[in-house]
Amino acid sequence: MGAFIASRWADIAFRMYQHASLVAQSVLLAAVIAVALAVVVTSVPRLEPIANAISTIGLTIPSFALLGLFIPLFGIGTTTSVAVVTFYAALPILRNAVVGLLGVDRALLESARGMGMKPLAIFLRVQLPLAWPVILTGLRVSTQMSMGVAAIAAYVLGPGLGSYIFTGLAQIGGRNALNYAVVGTVGVVVVALIADAVLALIGRLTISKGIRA
Repeated sequence: MGAFIASRWADIAFRMYQHASLVAQSVLLAAVIAVALAVVVTSVPRLEPIANAISTIGLTIPSFALLGLFIPLFGIGTTTSVAVVTFYAALPILRNAVVGLLGVDRALLESARGMGMKPLAIFLRVQLPLAWPVILTGLRVSTQMSMGVAAIAAYVLGPGLGSYIFTGLAQIGGRNALNYAVVGTVGVVVVALIADAVLALIGRLTISKGIRA
């Protein structure tokens, strides 16, 4: 194992970077989409059950099935990987964003309106900061889930460590099959732990002490 890693350390490091980049970009895109949808849902209460149903049903769709559906639309490669990871990443963020925004005290919103604040200012200065701890929890869950989805996306030649895992599985019985599978799997775990630590730090820096659990 040591010799395997030593001979491929540059490639392993690059694939770890690719994996982290794919997840980071997809989660960021998913967060923008999910929060925007959450704002619409919380503005139209009858849409809340629909949003919850979409989040629940979406998570039951097998990753390989979704890859198969997206290949005719986006082809083989990075685009399909981003689309699949973004789809799954948006679901927990959407659910938490809806819960967080609905949890903001209505009296605070009325007070902000009474002070003459515009809707955008109310969202950025009142709703989002108060809902942020719940949204951030959704981001952390989404990021960890996306690490696994990104590995599966290597099946359609997506970037990242998933290719090592699939190479190992394809070469079962071969000399380096176990090395490929273990390095790919452990690499995903390492990247996931680092990402969660970064998000935890962001939480410490961005969540007000007054509302921090």
